[in-house]
Amino acid sequence: MHHGKLRITNIIMLTIAGIINAFGITIFLMPVNLYDSGISGTAILLDQVTPQHLTLSLFLIALNIPLFLFGLKKQGWLFTVYAIYSVCIYSVCAWLITDVLPVDVSLASPLAGTDLLLCALFGGVISGIGSGIAIRYGGAMDGIEVMAVIFAKRLGITVGSFVMIYNILLYTICGMVLGSWILPLYSVVTYAAALKTIDFIVDGLDRAKCAIIITEHPQEICDKLCETFGSGVTYLDAKGGYSNKPKSMLYFVVNRYQIVRMKELVHDIDPLAYITISEVADVFSNNK
Repeated sequence: MHHGKLRITNIIMLTIAGIINAFGITIFLMPVNLYDSGISGTAILLDQVTPQHLTLSLFLIALNIPLFLFGLKKQGWLFTVYAIYSVCIYSVCAWLITDVLPVDVSLASPLAGTDLLLCALFGGVISGIGSGIAIRYGGAMDGIEVMAVIFAKRLGITVGSFVMIYNILLYTICGMVLGSWILPLYSVVTYAAALKTIDFIVDGLDRAKCAIIITEHPQEICDKLCETFGSGVTYLDAKGGYSNKPKSMLYFVVNRYQIVRMKELVHDIDPLAYITISEVADVFSNNK
């Protein structure tokens, strides 16, 4: 995505994301008093404890926009425009569904009377799809995600953990306000479902993994890996700390389906090769 250029595809996808989110929240969570995570959840709580005329949509905009503007410098104006746009679509749709259109939000309530768990799961998955699409197309659906992106690295925790801490605090407050723990605890299910869904949409099924291989036969292994997987290998000279022998360290990015094959190939050539594998969050390269 280029800096500084609004793209129509992104705007369309963010519009869809906002509608999906509004649908998940207003149909599955609000009618049964479940809470979404992040600023959404905070807005739902405020909607319940304040007078009637202060609505969910109002809180969504009032709480999110300052957070996005706060992130402007760090995230750039394009992200900020996309994010504010996503939230506006989300809040307008939520308002249309709850207050304007003849949508019967109690549709989900019969389901909820008997099955809060289903509501929690579906509400979470649907709002996760919305948030995931928003993130994937350069925006965000919730100001807390922006705070997370800005502060999580500084605190040395993942974005997910940052949001989780916020949500645990939010659900604790909800529990105190409601004087009941059933709904806040079900909201944790909503949040877990949303989190998994977001990861799935943003990272895809295909999380890359990086393999580091320490070996005394670098050239043969390099050739074999390049030939089998058609991707490059980087290697550095290394030295055995204990044996003091010259070795080489190969760095190679694979996907989860190639790991077993890669191990076999390496150990066929060098049975003593030492292999470590770790997750890679993003792979940026120009050879498309």
